[in-house]
Amino acid sequence: MILRNINNRFEFGEDAFERIEDDAPVPATGAVLVSAARWLGEHDILAKRKEPVGVWIEGDGDLEGLGEKCAQLELIVLRFPVFKDGRAYSQARLLRERYGFKGELRATGNILRDQLAFMERCGFNAFELDERIGLSQFNEALAEISVYYQPTGDGRMPVYQLRTTQASPGQARAAA
Repeated sequence: MILRNINNRFEFGEDAFERIEDDAPVPATGAVLVSAARWLGEHDILAKRKEPVGVWIEGDGDLEGLGEKCAQLELIVLRFPVFKDGRAYSQARLLRERYGFKGELRATGNILRDQLAFMERCGFNAFELDERIGLSQFNEALAEISVYYQPTGDGRMPVYQLRTTQASPGQARAAA
């Protein structure tokens, strides 16, 4: 099950995308999820599909060449191979802030509850979670942190701006 943001509210839903390995044929119908390498190598064919296409990027994956073409994708899945590997945070921010990706940006892999609020701030709007993290735990994790030090593209004011504008932490969350 996938937890995704639908109208500013997270809900569990089915995954409509079928993951297709690089050596497997792409089905004629249905939403497909292919590797970034396959998307770039077969771009002309895959971009003409009438059905949705998404890509997955491994933790050590590169966004080279993908950024300019990401608007043609419905879904990008970034994998966290281990909890201490934070490259997908940077990839998410680049996709949202530099390349303007508007589709579903899904985190998968070794995701811990303590990371969820930071992942959302970086642009993730969908999560493939371990079954131990339920909806109530997910929402609690998002609400635990009300002020942030670093700016991101989510529109919330970092603490240094809060200090200069005398805004309250609740205003920072409401601005998002």
